[in-house]
Amino acid sequence: WRGRQAMAKPLTDQERKKQISVRGLAGVENVADLKTNFNRHLHFTLVKDRNVATKRDYYFALANTVRDHLVGRWIRTQQHYYEKDPKRVYYLSLEFYMGRTLQNTMVNLALENACDEATYQLGLDMEELQDIEEDAGLGNGGLGRLAACFLDSMASLGLAAYGYGIRYEFGIFNQKIVNGWQVEEADDWLRYGNPWEKARPEYMRPVHFYGRVEHTAEGVKWVDTQVVLALPYDTPVPGYRNNIVNTMRLWSAKAPCDFNLKDFNVGGYIQAVLDRNLAENISRVLYPNDNFFEGKELRLKQEYFVVAATLQDIVRRFKASKFGSTEFVRMDLSTLPNKVAIQLNDTHPALAIPELMRILVDLEKLTWEKAWDIVVRTCAYTNHTVLPEALERWPVDLFQNLLPRHLEIIYEINRRHLERISKLYPGDTDRMRRMSLIEEGDVKKINMAHLCIVGSHAVNGVARIHSEIIKNTVFKDFYDVDPQKFQNKTNGITPRRWLVMCNPGLAEVIAERIGEDFVRDLDQLKKLEEFLNDEAFIRDVAKIKQENKLKFAAHLEEHYKVKINPNSMFDVQVKRIHEYKRQLLNCLHIITLYNRIKKEPSKSWVPRTIMIGGKAAPGYHTAKMIIKLITSIGDIVNNDPVVGDRLKVIFLENYRVTLAEKVVPAADLSEQISTAGTEASGTGNMKFMLNGALTIGTMDGANVEMAEEAGEENLFIFGMRVDDVEAMDKKGYDAVSYYNKIPELKQAIDQISGGFFSPSQPDLFKDLVKMLMHHDRFKVFADYEDYIKCQEKVSQLYKNPKEWTRKVIHNIAGSGKFSSDRTISQYAREIWGMEPSLEKIAAPDDPR
Repeated sequence: WRGRQAMAKPLTDQERKKQISVRGLAGVENVADLKTNFNRHLHFTLVKDRNVATKRDYYFALANTVRDHLVGRWIRTQQHYYEKDPKRVYYLSLEFYMGRTLQNTMVNLALENACDEATYQLGLDMEELQDIEEDAGLGNGGLGRLAACFLDSMASLGLAAYGYGIRYEFGIFNQKIVNGWQVEEADDWLRYGNPWEKARPEYMRPVHFYGRVEHTAEGVKWVDTQVVLALPYDTPVPGYRNNIVNTMRLWSAKAPCDFNLKDFNVGGYIQAVLDRNLAENISRVLYPNDNFFEGKELRLKQEYFVVAATLQDIVRRFKASKFGSTEFVRMDLSTLPNKVAIQLNDTHPALAIPELMRILVDLEKLTWEKAWDIVVRTCAYTNHTVLPEALERWPVDLFQNLLPRHLEIIYEINRRHLERISKLYPGDTDRMRRMSLIEEGDVKKINMAHLCIVGSHAVNGVARIHSEIIKNTVFKDFYDVDPQKFQNKTNGITPRRWLVMCNPGLAEVIAERIGEDFVRDLDQLKKLEEFLNDEAFIRDVAKIKQENKLKFAAHLEEHYKVKINPNSMFDVQVKRIHEYKRQLLNCLHIITLYNRIKKEPSKSWVPRTIMIGGKAAPGYHTAKMIIKLITSIGDIVNNDPVVGDRLKVIFLENYRVTLAEKVVPAADLSEQISTAGTEASGTGNMKFMLNGALTIGTMDGANVEMAEEAGEENLFIFGMRVDDVEAMDKKGYDAVSYYNKIPELKQAIDQISGGFFSPSQPDLFKDLVKMLMHHDRFKVFADYEDYIKCQEKVSQLYKNPKEWTRKVIHNIAGSGKFSSDRTISQYAREIWGMEPSLEKIAAPDDPR
């Protein structure tokens, strides 16, 4: 299964026998074919021979060779859908955080061993070639990575599914750490081309902006608009060994040929051509904010662009999808909800609701009532956050200018919505104000979450506790009126990428015990509970972890020039840098531990390597200061001879999908320490659990369900619960009292504010300290004491490797629920009205 790691060497017969077919069989014909095709692509696609080819050419040759195995399946899958005419689901998201594609494709097509053997015989190293691939970083964090996991699961469950988004020319910025500060670099991921995408100019669609609305006898017309063209690029999404290949379609903005030219005299021709950039800027760059709303016109353009292009595609496919006909055969759109489900990944694609109304009423001439019924039955909305600064509220004047017809439609939706509310609650004007889609104030704004709730038949949160919070607080008024709309769908991760691919050693020892069906039915991991007292299994799991740690330590030494103690506990917190995720609480623990070691240097301390990684939004000053604090603490701690290698602090630069695949399998302890009630779900927590790390965390997001599945005694749970936080909000949080009452906390804060960690700039961190002391929304000090005590328990248990590994096995055995296959099965049955299937379809080389 694991094949060869970094050192390419032939396998012994015993190793070959032991290899489980999950990596695919390296049959002789298979390997010979791959080599032939590799050389063919090097020659005919890349126009190189072995004398002048570079490593990158070899990567492209291999990628194209593997892609060949997708193409037949891809075409056949689409033919299959056309014949069967199933209901189709459209997953609309402004982010798809895909990472790399090569190895994932090999895993899903069972080609890994064959490719490994073929590249080895060609004198190449597979891992080196894989490292050349750029991450497709078209997302910020959890929301975008969830969309990627969902695409994998939808294909693996045989659903006719399409991911629709934007093909950003520049994805999430590359993070460099310079003198301890974050510096952003543009992520030019398409510079060398992308072997996985196929442009589809024949499906180019016009998208309209600006202009004005005319109400005529024939109906409403949106006229004098500016047109931008949406050019689709398709990427194949293979299911796990079922021969199904779905499509992710990302739109790129193109100026039409006459863009601006008609408005210029002949002399302005050059400028007019240069101005085409303005149109094409729409798909230029991903907004790098996570859990933060930035109300910029370009962002609203992006949101409408993806929605307008996608809905044209959906209607076109709906009308043409009848086997044996190339004509538009379904002219009656009233059956749309039977054939189409649209899932809105947060409010970013909320404009799908008014846009579908515009298509049905203005273009298809349906009555408002009929159109509205279709829209509500077709659309469903997933909420991803309760943080107020993350909720989208667009100024009405921006809409008036950019999308005048959509503003009219939203006003009409709101008028009818409020009419209904006033019938249910006569005279309750306060409730009307709270529930309106339009927020009055200095600046009139459209509340996009309200639009999504009113325009959808299902609204879901992403972990049980989060879905309850939504119903009881943020959207309580809406829940009171339409309780049947509200659901929970706890997030999940794909076990293909997050176990088989990133941790082949662990996958192998699991498969040896319980077979390999767990890869598509993760609940089978429960069977591992039978091995809790199996000495050999405990040993195997511990050994794999140690190998992963050694490998990651080598990676750090090579790329970061830091030497770490591979026998230390790897204590890891990787996620976006945000106050609510409380990297600052982790910092306070590091300082406390440092002070304790300095105080009693001869005591036997459990050595720790504390790794923190993540990107800060470029405009988020506090988050950037947090990074500087982490690196500054590291500078002091790592260079203190008294501490030695008992404590090391490492900031993991440029955290992204590809780095996660390396760090997750190596972690011993996973830090999930957000203030209770702030993290909607978390999915990093699930990755660590599945890969044999223990969690230290609050009862927040999916941690609650993880504790339930693995047994709370097998996690390190600390801190306030949601109701404790609410109680504290009522009586007021007084940080200063904790500071005065807890000597170690006071010492740590005094060191930060006194310049101990920034000797050349003593007041560098004064803003951070002021925030912690006087306006910390996330109550870091309130959980400090309990967190430190809990960390002592962690160290205590780490001294007993066998007991530690037992808890690890409990966690792995309990992680079945957190497969995105389970999540998607629930969406399919409970929201989309579709039935998942584990059936295979015929492979391209099988006779039909």
